[in-house]
Amino acid sequence: MDEPQITPLSGNASRQYIDACAAFRALGQARKDAEAVRGVMYWREQNGTEYLIRQTGRNKQTSLGRRSEETEAIHQNFVQRKVIAEARLNKLEITVAEHERMNRALRVGRAPRMLTRILNGLETWGLAEYFRVIGTHALYAYEAEAGVRFDEPDAMATKDVDLLWDTRKRLQFVAQMNVLDSTLLGLLQKIDPTFQLSEEDRFTAVNADAFQIDIIRREAKEGDDHPLPLTEGRGEEFFAVQALRAGRLLSAKPFSTIIVDDLGHMARMTTVAPMDFVVFKEWMSAQESREMIKRRRDALQAALVRQLVTEFLPQWKTPDPRPVDAVETAKGDAKQTPTPGRDT
Repeated sequence: MDEPQITPLSGNASRQYIDACAAFRALGQARKDAEAVRGVMYWREQNGTEYLIRQTGRNKQTSLGRRSEETEAIHQNFVQRKVIAEARLNKLEITVAEHERMNRALRVGRAPRMLTRILNGLETWGLAEYFRVIGTHALYAYEAEAGVRFDEPDAMATKDVDLLWDTRKRLQFVAQMNVLDSTLLGLLQKIDPTFQLSEEDRFTAVNADAFQIDIIRREAKEGDDHPLPLTEGRGEEFFAVQALRAGRLLSAKPFSTIIVDDLGHMARMTTVAPMDFVVFKEWMSAQESREMIKRRRDALQAALVRQLVTEFLPQWKTPDPRPVDAVETAKGDAKQTPTPGRDT
């Protein structure tokens, strides 16, 4: 195989990416600061006594105590923080919007717009920590961090994003979904109402543009529920599908960076460390049961990321902790456990 082609971004595009990422991170912190002072705080008289009330929702009211020097200080501090937080948030939203226009003009990124919308949605809903992007779309994170472009169209060709669900945090995930009072499918339909579950594969949702989302989980261990819906009792929902070696991807060191889509919008993506991706893809490319066209793509992706780490991300060049030819045995019902031929 010829050496894969990797091209650094132009100087202008690289500088723009650095500045845009700084603004995007600041916006993320500003949103957290604004969330901390969400709602209102006011005085309410009851039986001749004034009480300080904190209201954070339509029916969520908390009394902070009778009027005193202490509660007056709390009220004043809250009002000041709220004014500052909202002003900073508004200004950073304008700044980030300007950076998005520059990102597009300088062609800083090329990730699919739907991908950044999904990632930002997960962040907004407080669900980002429960998922990792695996498979082909992880390449957008690696090239963004390195400030390069993979000049191999065959390596990037897919409209299928795989989200690896961390079942180790299932209880926390369910608690957050209870707060949201929704299914994951329902949340994704807020992004695009045309997303529907596949009739054949309940772990897959497809929209009207044929963009596909697959929810993956590690192989079920003793005591694990399977089949496993992400939520129950709220309507139609994903059932996470077991994937070979997904447990190793789940335990791999995380790799998190900001990606840019082809319209200039940004999102934070968390995937696996580059060399863990390489090990996984080299293993996939060696599976005789997998379609040859996919095996060739696996090998190309592994070679691309290996070269990327060597030339641009040497700090991630860790020794492979496991042999590439190690094979895990699939467990469970064959209909629930995908073969290595799965398009990841």
